[in-house]
Amino acid sequence: MADKIIYYAELANRKAEQITGSYHAWTTFLETVGRLYKYPYYEQLMIAAQRPDATACASYELWNKRMQRYVKRGSRGIALIDTSCEEPVLKYVFDIDDTGARENSRRPYIWQYREEHELPVISTLSKQYQPENAETLSDMIEGITKDLIEDYWDGQQQDILGIVDGSFLEGYDEENIRFAFCEAATVSATYAILARCGLDPDNRYEHEDFMPVFDFNTPQAVSALGTAISQASEQILRQIEITIKTFERQKMAER
Repeated sequence: MADKIIYYAELANRKAEQITGSYHAWTTFLETVGRLYKYPYYEQLMIAAQRPDATACASYELWNKRMQRYVKRGSRGIALIDTSCEEPVLKYVFDIDDTGARENSRRPYIWQYREEHELPVISTLSKQYQPENAETLSDMIEGITKDLIEDYWDGQQQDILGIVDGSFLEGYDEENIRFAFCEAATVSATYAILARCGLDPDNRYEHEDFMPVFDFNTPQAVSALGTAISQASEQILRQIEITIKTFERQKMAER
């Protein structure tokens, strides 16, 4: 088991070094972050390293018992490292494509943002975060994300400053590290959120917008950046999910 844990930890480290090597690799990872926003960064990274196209992952037990779905014979689980115990252990999840339906099976609810959700989502985000005036929902999401990332930096800056050795950030002063971190995390988390909502982030951002990301070129530096992106995008996407679910329930009740 120890050898397997080392193997998957090394796999994750290689993936971390690879994803900030190009615009395409990074934005592809951000799409995974958006789809799997309920997972923490390191598990998103491990899923991206093994099944970058995964859409809805859960344990064998959850698929089998709660969802009444079977895991297809020959399916290979996605290995995650569980550090909640005294010693790290491997746990496995399966994507929905690895499962099949029984007579009484359930499918996970995977929400989809549509134009009719825009006003309810804007209302929810406005009440929750009280953002400055924004012309569009995308502008609002970017403004809220920027505030969340700056708050994250304020709380974690000493830890972040301690892990830049060996990266392209080495030698930057504190203010320039702060600027690079907040810029990289804001554009990346916003991209992940817009991608999950189908709001076409490629029309909003260009390769040059992600230039600060490429300075985070060690697993430790990527982890600091990725954790901030994961937490900010999860917080906003959970609010959007709740709003859409409420809207759809109300619409069904009216029918």
